[in-house]
Amino acid sequence: MCLAIPAEIIEIHDEMATVRVGEAVRKASLMLLPEPAELGEFVIVHAGFALHKVDPGEAMESLKLLRELAALSDEPPID
Repeated sequence: MCLAIPAEIIEIHDEMATVRVGEAVRKASLMLLPEPAELGEFVIVHAGFALHKVDPGEAMESLKLLRELAALSDEPPID
């Protein structure tokens, strides 16, 4: 199952960003963002694409809820 999750942009090269969710670091395309992205911003990432920016407080709350849900399931927790 794929989830759209908030991730922090830690590096940008052309239309690709390196994003961090907890301890996990991944690449995400910025091609679908309606506006330019900046370092430190949070974006919603789904299937390798940043879809839109999200408020940092909302991002942290969403990640907290995802961790709580993961703890209730048999799936390993999100880093």
